[in-house]
Amino acid sequence: MLQPKKKPPKRELSDSDKQRNREISKERVKVEHHIGGIKRSQIVMQKFRNRKEHYLNDVMETACGLHNFRLSHRPVKVA
Repeated sequence: MLQPKKKPPKRELSDSDKQRNREISKERVKVEHHIGGIKRSQIVMQKFRNRKEHYLNDVMETACGLHNFRLSHRPVKVA
């Protein structure tokens, strides 16, 4: 797990630390967009009351599969 480096009190971050924080931020934005896409499946967002064994994992895997399917079948934008 990558964590950005915090600015020390009363000092500035070095240029290399700032660049590393930018790279971490770019990756984090991608991950958060994917999580948001998975959450479009409302079964993932709502309180889950089904107590069957392994059903929760199946629901999450299905939501991830639907998100990947949406991404792979997205129309290509031509500019």
